[in-house]
Amino acid sequence: MKKNVAVVSMLLLLLAFAVAAWAQAAPTPRKKRIAVMDFDYATVHAGVSEIFGQDIDIGKGVADLLVTDLVKDGSYSIIERKALDKILAEQNFSNSDRANPASAAKIGKLLGVDAILVGSITQFGNETKKLGMGGGGGNWHGIGAGSFGHKNSKAIVGLSARLVDIDTGEVLAVAEGKGESSRSSTSMLGGGGNWHGFGGGGVNFGSSDFQSTIIGEATKLATDQLTVDVVAGKDKLQTRTIVVQGLVAAVDGGQVILNVGAKAGVKVGDELSVERVTREIKDPATGQVLRRLSNQVGVVKVTDVDDVSSVCTVVSGSGFKTGDAVKTKTQ
Repeated sequence: MKKNVAVVSMLLLLLAFAVAAWAQAAPTPRKKRIAVMDFDYATVHAGVSEIFGQDIDIGKGVADLLVTDLVKDGSYSIIERKALDKILAEQNFSNSDRANPASAAKIGKLLGVDAILVGSITQFGNETKKLGMGGGGGNWHGIGAGSFGHKNSKAIVGLSARLVDIDTGEVLAVAEGKGESSRSSTSMLGGGGNWHGFGGGGVNFGSSDFQSTIIGEATKLATDQLTVDVVAGKDKLQTRTIVVQGLVAAVDGGQVILNVGAKAGVKVGDELSVERVTREIKDPATGQVLRRLSNQVGVVKVTDVDDVSSVCTVVSGSGFKTGDAVKTKTQ
């Protein structure tokens, strides 16, 4: 009996080791990658100018708040702001295209994300939608500019967003957020603490200074609620399989330079198979190439990448030549 118990215990122990080894070896699915566009605020534009005394890009402020929330949540991998701004500048992207799914999908393809989030600010003011009776200036200390006379009012902010498939432009999921300040004030920039204005035409929506105002409080609440909906929509996104194909552009010592880069979906750490075409099979009627037969020369790993090229080190193989084909499927 004791012998049987010992055998069973040994088998269970071996099984536990096997499961642990399998779990460690199994690849961890990558997080779904998204980019967050600056929110469109055309419908509340006039009210924004009255509240702040000048035009402030509240769409960027809301997008920054949302990105912070999503990074903290960890459900998505978020494209860095610098990478997004670079693509937007290269594509001469207009503010009027912020909420356009087709335009956003194009940007998403260049970024290599699984989906792109576009959004709109549908309300940004008080409960009566009477957005401002004061204004002027760029430096406030509590109640003052952007005020509503002697009438106390709560701040309300409404947001809507859509996750867009970058291949089809299809809306995969929708999200909404609405926030209302717990306090009321005669100014959207009052209600607690001191509002110290802005610098360079911008407002840091993540600062405690702004969030101490009633409009800041409502903005944070709306963004937090929107974040919950965006996270809930993650299962509606499909992880894209990116097929990378290119050519060896040069071989320099131990480095292999390829003619494909970030725009084709190449990332640092990717491994690509290098193959040499040995024969082309052509249609005897049309002369069109039907199939290319090739042999693998080796495998290279990406160590550096820019938009249109990448630098690799050799993982296996030798004798790489300019013109050799490279391909991989990467997640």
